[in-house]
Parts: sequence; C-alpha cells; structure tokens
Amino acid sequence: MLSVKGRKPAALVVEPVARWFLRLGCKPNQITIASATLSVAVVVFLIPTGHLLAAAVLAGLFTAFDMIDGTMARLRRGGTRFGATLDATCDRITDGALFSAILWWEIYVRGANRWLVAATMVVLVTSQVISYVKARGEASGFTMIGGLVERPERLILALGGLGLTGLGVTYAIDAALWILAAGSVFTVVQRLLMAKNDPLAADGIKPPAGAADPRR
Repeated sequence: MLSVKGRKPAALVVEPVARWFLRLGCKPNQITIASATLSVAVVVFLIPTGHLLAAAVLAGLFTAFDMIDGTMARLRRGGTRFGATLDATCDRITDGALFSAILWWEIYVRGANRWLVAATMVVLVTSQVISYVKARGEASGFTMIGGLVERPERLILALGGLGLTGLGVTYAIDAALWILAAGSVFTVVQRLLMAKNDPLAADGIKPPAGAADPRR
C-alpha cells in the first residue's frame, strides 16, 4: 500500500541522496549489497542481545537505502534485470533476518508464550510468500499492484514495535506482530485473488523442462 502511495513524497529526500552517491562514483548494486549487509548485521547482533531501540533505529536507517539504489538506477537511465533480481533477493534476506532475530529474542531472551512465537513464525513465512506471489504473478504477465501489508508496512510495524519496546512500552512488539500476522495472511489471499481474477489467469502454460507436452 505505502509502496505505491509513498513514492512521490519519499522522492523529495531520496533523489538528492541518490544523486550524491552517483557523484561519489557508487553503483546501485553496491548500495544494495551494503544496505543488506548492514541491515542483517544490525538485527542479528543487536536484537538477540536486547538492544531493541538501537536495532530499530539503525535497521530503519540502513533499510531506507533500499529506496536509494532503485532511484540511482533510474537516474542512470534505467536499471538492469540482474540489479532487480539482486535487490529482491537482498530484501528477502533482510526480512528473514529481521523476523528470525525477533523470534530468537522472544524464545531465548524474553521467554514469550507459544502463541506469540507462532504469530512471529506466521509473519516470517508470509513475509516471503507475499513477495513471491507478486513476483510469480508478474512473471506470468499478471498485473500485481498494491496489497494491504507490503514491505514498507511490514518494516514500519516491526521496527516501530521493537523501538517502542526498547523504550519500555512492553507489549508494543506483541501488538505489531499480531497485526502483521493477520494482515500478512490477508495479503497473501488478496494477492492470490488478484492473480485469479487477472484476464490472463486462464491462459495455458508450457510444461516444465523435461516433461512431455500432452498437447502433442
């Protein structure tokens, strides 16, 4: 949802930063890898050790670079297929690292109840599935725009919940995870319905490599 509506407002800040990095001679793929590496390092080391506020602030800062690499590519007159693949892969890694680190903290540091642990597992899985459904749908030629809980909403809720918990609002992360669990399941179904209702949904597909074509 925010990924569609928030691009124009964000461009006021992102574009000058992207131009600055280009003047320094940086390449979009370098920013992608640096952003992902720093984000993963922050959440993996700070969340399990209970430094929740620092993890939220730093992870939010480094994750924001995810908007910069794409803007850099556009300012260079377009990105590449590899760049888009690298960016999507790094997004999945950083999301997985974030919710895995939260899960570790809940189990081994906080001693959270099994229901919250289950909700976090739901978020961990659906965060990957939401993105996969969109990618697979677009690869099939479907129009897959929007969704209730996309990556920006996921990060804002998760990092906001972590930061507030670090400030002493004890159950902020619990509320964030339950909202994300429900919203993410809804979004998976929502995107599958987008695919099902697409005009191309009933078109046939080629059999996978090595399989016999029944039409012959």
